[in-house]
Amino acid sequence: MDTPLLEINALTVAFAENKVVNNVSFAIYPAQTFALVGESGSGKSLTALSVLRLLPNNAQLTAQGLCLQQQELLTLSELDFCKIRGKRIGLVFQDPMSSLNPVMTIGEQIAEVLKIHFALSKAERNLRVLELLQQVEIPQPQRRIHEYPHQLSGGQRQRVMIAIALAAKPDLLIADEPTTSLDVTIQGQILLLLKNIQQQTGMALWLISHDLALVSNIADRVAVMHRGKIVEISSSEQLFKQPQHPYTKKLLASLPVLESCLHHLPTERPTLLKVIDFKVYYPVKKGLFKQVVDYVRAVDGVSFTLQQGKTLALVGESGCGKTTLGKALLNLITPHDGKVFLNQVDLTQLKGKQLREERAAMQIVFQDPFSSMNPRMLVGDIIAEGIRALHPKTSPAQINAKIAQLLDQVDLPIISALRYPHEFSGGQRQRICIARALAVEPKLLICDEPTSALDVSVQAQIIQLLKSFQQEHGLSYLFITHNLGVVAEIADEVAVMYAGKIIEYGSVAQVLTTPVHPYTQKLLAAVPVLKTKMANQN
Repeated sequence: MDTPLLEINALTVAFAENKVVNNVSFAIYPAQTFALVGESGSGKSLTALSVLRLLPNNAQLTAQGLCLQQQELLTLSELDFCKIRGKRIGLVFQDPMSSLNPVMTIGEQIAEVLKIHFALSKAERNLRVLELLQQVEIPQPQRRIHEYPHQLSGGQRQRVMIAIALAAKPDLLIADEPTTSLDVTIQGQILLLLKNIQQQTGMALWLISHDLALVSNIADRVAVMHRGKIVEISSSEQLFKQPQHPYTKKLLASLPVLESCLHHLPTERPTLLKVIDFKVYYPVKKGLFKQVVDYVRAVDGVSFTLQQGKTLALVGESGCGKTTLGKALLNLITPHDGKVFLNQVDLTQLKGKQLREERAAMQIVFQDPFSSMNPRMLVGDIIAEGIRALHPKTSPAQINAKIAQLLDQVDLPIISALRYPHEFSGGQRQRICIARALAVEPKLLICDEPTSALDVSVQAQIIQLLKSFQQEHGLSYLFITHNLGVVAEIADEVAVMYAGKIIEYGSVAQVLTTPVHPYTQKLLAAVPVLKTKMANQN
């Protein structure tokens, strides 16, 4: 077998007495794609940061060996290691917006790497920057080179991060969850880009992810990490066909599959929500007197109905108007135009107290549970806030009983009421947000990407929780997402949005199995599917 490019032997990272990476060993070979998978908090990213010596100061690192092409990294001085970090080992972070400098242009940030590692003239650096932008397929690189991160889309920012990581032509590229927050089509483009660059340059790729379907389509070798330890490691084909460890089997079983849509039985129920010709336009103002010259049609004449006790999934890529529509229905975004009927009451004709009373039947669960809760409030107060505002005559004893009941329903201990949001995991925080939304006993829940940042097993738990609430209380869901696997699990009907309009609408089985519109077909074609499942279907 070839000599390993990177070899890690008995790596342990501890904070005080807590071992977050425990006796981890593996090797990555030249031109190989190695995937390290597992849930959040399993130690994946810390393992990569250990190799790059980017751990916090209070971390204690020990290892029997940490070698790059048989050169021991642990004994190098920081000055010598700077010649490796960023040059021989590149890193693509998960969130490009927080990783890029907001006050430097794209060109300046890529050129910075070249300036540190190579003796190039300014003209040679600029030429190399343009080559890198072309390599990562940024459109109009001559113009983009002078733009700032906020002027680019999420997918373009991630391409810039890849360009920075590739600038010094590394032997190993570490990609830490590089597609987690991206739409399925952009995700496919980024992964194809990484594979193409790998084939052109012969570099090794270390992919850190919790998306097993994605990993099965790109990795040569896979290691599964759980609570700081590697519980299984083998070739990609072997691991996905015959997983050995119970934890690996659990992860694979948690994956939502498109075939789930075939199990939804169509039934007719009374209409709860009816939306007619709904519009949200943002004026574009130009000139000295800021005259309105055009409009951004974020939501452009949308119409749909949602039945009682059913789920309508609103799907599409970022920027298509899904979230804007959901927030505008709740009057969180104004102005808007069109008709919104809830239980045959026209909400657009109501104002003041009447509108507040009717709107209480509609609640929302936001995408990011941490930023949607007050970090200074106890969880009990967060859940009780809606009850106190909408039902002021409720006694403290009744409120406490309601809090205890809701926490029990979302599978959290009652003691959680006396803790703060930062003391919970992402999945637990999302459960708290669901409990808060349910506290005022709504008829309709708008779920805005509630599982997009969660691991597959936690995602499966949240989906199951929402389905059980729907069965028990007859709730209706407007489920906003770009994850078509989740849509197949939870939705009864699907509306596909593109550029502010609904371009396809129908039952979940109809839209996901026989899509009519080319855009829907493109979305479905981009969904990563486990290779073993594809083989079984064939």
